[in-house]
Amino acid sequence: MRVESLKMKIEIITPEKRLFEGEADLVQLPGIDGLFEILNNHAPMISALGKGKVKIGNNNEFNFIEINGGVVEVLNNKILVLAE
Repeated sequence: MRVESLKMKIEIITPEKRLFEGEADLVQLPGIDGLFEILNNHAPMISALGKGKVKIGNNNEFNFIEINGGVVEVLNNKILVLAE
């Protein structure tokens, strides 16, 4: 019997480099209309991002990555942030 992972895969990249790649329980992003959060099994979406911090939670530990805007795609528990 296969147990499905409760983790999401997240990648944050800029035109210059990869800022982060790993797993997460939750991801909070600075949308252009305010903060929003993505949890496991989130519906597919694409959204514009504003300037702010991306909060990445994994096992009750948090990483913060500063971005100047961009776009996020969420699909099948994979989060891709194309950041400026």
